[in-house]
Amino acid sequence: MIGPTGAVKVMVATKPVDFRKGAEGLAALVRETMGADPFSGAVYVFRAKRTDRIKLIFWDGTGVCLYAKRLEDGEFRWPKVQD
Repeated sequence: MIGPTGAVKVMVATKPVDFRKGAEGLAALVRETMGADPFSGAVYVFRAKRTDRIKLIFWDGTGVCLYAKRLEDGEFRWPKVQD
C-alpha cells in the first residue's frame, strides 16, 4: 500500500485554496499559512471552493505525494471556521 503508516498527524486547511496549485505550491502554503514543515511526514488536507474536491500532500521519505479526489455526487463536510 502506498501511503503513510502508523500514527500520522493530519492537518486540515480550513479555508479554500487555489486548486491550480500542485504539490510544490501546496507545500509552500503549508509553510506560509500553517507554519508547518511539509516534509515532516504529516498529511496536509486542502479543499477547493467547490466542496466536492480535496487534495492531500505528504512526504513519504523520497518525495512529496499529491492525492486528489473529486466526488461524483455530494460534497465533503468541512469544519466551520470563525475568523
